Amino acid sequence: MGTFLLAVVLTISYTLLSTSKPVESKTMQDGTKMKFRTQQQTIEIYQNESWSPLTVKGVNLGATLPGYYPGSLPLDQETYKRWFKSMKDMGVNTVRIYTIHEPVFYESLVEFNQNHPEDPLYFIQGIWSPVEQLRETDDARAPEVTAAFKEEIERAVGAVYGETTIKENAGKASGTFDTNAAPYLLAWHLGTEWDPKMVQNTNKTHEGEDVFKGESFRATNEANPFESWLSELLDYTAQLEKEKGWQHPMTFTNWVTTDPLEHPEEPLIMEDRVSVDATHIKEQDWDGGYFASFHAYPYYPDFLRLGKAYKNVLNEEGKPDAYKGYLKELKEYHKEMPIMITEFGLPSSLGVAHLGRYNRDQGGHSEEEQGKMNAELYELIADEGYAGVALFTWQDEWFKKTWNTMPYVEQGRRAYWFNYLSSETSYGLIGMYPGLEDDIRIDGSNEEWGELKKVQTHDVENGPIETISFTHDEGFVYMNARFSEDYEIASEPFRLGVNTLPGGSDVSSSEIGVEALITLSGEEGEVKLSSGYDPHHRLYKDEQAAQPSPDQKFVPWKLPVSLKFEPPNTRHAHPFEDVGVGGLKRGDAGAFKSKDYDPQAFWEMKGNVIEMKIPWALLGFSDPSQRKVVSYPDQKESSSITTESVKSIEFLPLIGEEHETSFSYTWDEWSKVNYSERKKSSFYYMKEALSN
Repeated sequence: MGTFLLAVVLTISYTLLSTSKPVESKTMQDGTKMKFRTQQQTIEIYQNESWSPLTVKGVNLGATLPGYYPGSLPLDQETYKRWFKSMKDMGVNTVRIYTIHEPVFYESLVEFNQNHPEDPLYFIQGIWSPVEQLRETDDARAPEVTAAFKEEIERAVGAVYGETTIKENAGKASGTFDTNAAPYLLAWHLGTEWDPKMVQNTNKTHEGEDVFKGESFRATNEANPFESWLSELLDYTAQLEKEKGWQHPMTFTNWVTTDPLEHPEEPLIMEDRVSVDATHIKEQDWDGGYFASFHAYPYYPDFLRLGKAYKNVLNEEGKPDAYKGYLKELKEYHKEMPIMITEFGLPSSLGVAHLGRYNRDQGGHSEEEQGKMNAELYELIADEGYAGVALFTWQDEWFKKTWNTMPYVEQGRRAYWFNYLSSETSYGLIGMYPGLEDDIRIDGSNEEWGELKKVQTHDVENGPIETISFTHDEGFVYMNARFSEDYEIASEPFRLGVNTLPGGSDVSSSEIGVEALITLSGEEGEVKLSSGYDPHHRLYKDEQAAQPSPDQKFVPWKLPVSLKFEPPNTRHAHPFEDVGVGGLKRGDAGAFKSKDYDPQAFWEMKGNVIEMKIPWALLGFSDPSQRKVVSYPDQKESSSITTESVKSIEFLPLIGEEHETSFSYTWDEWSKVNYSERKKSSFYYMKEALSN
C-alpha cells in the first residue's frame, strides 16, 4: 500500500495500557484516537471496527464513606472493585464522578476493566467548579475564577491520562497519577449546578463583551457572557486533550433552575430568572462532539408540582405528568444535539425536604418505594429518547446537608452520625447503615442482645417490666423491654418518655419532665415533642406554622417542605407547608443481608418483648457523637436554635398513666464510626429497569 493511501485511510488503533491489554479505539487521519463521539442525538462507541450507538446507563459515585467528608477521599481499591462489579451486575455501563478522585480510583478502574475486557465500565470525569472563588466574586469571568478553573482542568486531564502529581491540598485529591484511564473515558463533564444570581451578575458585568471564538469550541452571537465563558473552558479542555492525542465528548453541568426554557408558573422568580443554553455553544474541529446534560428531579423547582403547563402530557395511567412533560420539552429544545439527564432519583429517608406529584417527594420513602419510583423515572427519561442517564447516587453519604434539617444539626459533625431526617443522606442504592444495624434485628425478641457489647441492662423488681436494656450506634438508640407476661399492646399502649434537659412536659405523676414522648399502640408508633421544646414551631412561627394550643403538652414531629411565598419576591403567594415525620413503623425488619430487609421497621412486639430503635434526630439530638441536643429557647419568644451538651438520657417507661421508675443511659463520645453496607431493594428495581 502506498504512502498516500496510508495517510488517508482511517485505521484501527489499540491503546496499550501498562499490562499490554488492548482497548479498541479509532485512529483518525491526523493520528487522534477516539473511543466515543456524539452523532446527531446519540453517543456512539467504537467497537468491533465500527461505530454504533451507545445508550449510557450510568450512576453517580461520590468519594466518601461514613465518618468522612469529601476531601478525605477514603475509598480503597477493594471497595472500588467491589462496587464496580456490583455496578456491572446492576446493568450500569458508565460511572460518573464529580471531581478528581485519588489515584486508586483510576488504577482500580483500569485493572477492573482489563480483567473484564468484553464488558468494561466506562466513566465520565467531572471537573469541579472553583466554588469559593465564584462565591467571593459572584462573577464567573473574574480572572481569578477562570484561572482556578483552568488549573483544575489541567489537574483533571493529568489525572485521567496518568501524567501528573498533585500536591496535598485539604479537600482535594492528591498523589502520583501514573495510570492512563483515557481509553475508558466516555466524556468530560465541566462544572457544578450554577447559582442563578451569579450567572445573572456575570452577564450584567460583562454585557457587550465579544463572545469567545476558540479553536475547538466557540460561542454563538446569541450567547450571553456566562455561556461564552463556558465555551472558553470547553475549548481549553479540548486543547489539552489534543496534546494527549485524544478526543472525547464534552458537556457542562446544568440544572432546571438555569435551563433555557421559560417557566411562567414557577413561583420563585430566581428559579426562572436566567438561562444557560447549551445550543449557544458550538464545536468545530472537534470530532469527539458535544452534548447537553441536566440534573432534573421531579420535586424541584415548584412549577413541577404547582403549575399546569404540562396538563396535556399524560403518563401511562392517563394522568397529567409534569416531569414527563418537562423531559419532553427539554428534549425537543435540544433536538439538534444529544442530551443526557446526569442526575435524577429519590431518597429513602425518613425526613422529607420537598413535595412532588404522585408521591415523588424528596424523602419519606421506603427503600422499595425508592426503587419503584427511580425505575419509573428512568423509564420516563428513556421513553423520551435521551442519550443516557446517570442515577443519583451509588452510595449513601452521611455528610450531606438538607435545607430543612440544617438549623438543628452541628454542621461540622454531620459525617459522624446517620441523620435519618436528612433526605440528602439516603439517595444511595448502596445503603450505609449505622454500625449495629446488622447485629440487631428488630423483630420483637431479645435473642441477639446477649451477644452485644456495651449494653446497659436494668433489672426491675416491681411492676410489669422485668428487664429493660439500652444500647446505641451511629444512627439509633435501641431499647429492649421484657415484661413479666405477654403484653396486649393493641389495648394497652406502651409509652416511653425521653428526658435530656431540665424542663419538658410531664407525662405522669413523676416530677420529671420529658422532651420527647414515644407511643406504641396497635400497629402504630410515633415520637412527639414537648410543645415548649419543639424547635419546629419555634423556628417557623413567623411562617404561620400551626402553633400548639396552650393545653397541648406534646406536638407531632414536623419538618417544613416549603416556606411561605409572597410577592414581590415571588410571582404569586403560596402558603407555608410542613409534613409529619415522627411516625415509627411496626414490623419485623428481616435479616440484614436479605433482599427484603426493611430498615424502617422501627419496633416490634411479640409475646412479652418489645424491641425498638429510635433515630437520634427524633430525640432532639444535633450531634449524638458529642452528646449535643437542641436547647430550649433562651427566652419565651426566641426563635433561635442553639445546642448544648448532655451527659445522659433518662427514659421513663409508662404503662397506662403510671411508671415505676426511670432509667439513665449514657455513652462515650465518638469520632470514629462503624457502619454496615448492603444493597438496598432499590438496587434490584433499577437492575430490572436497566435490563429492559
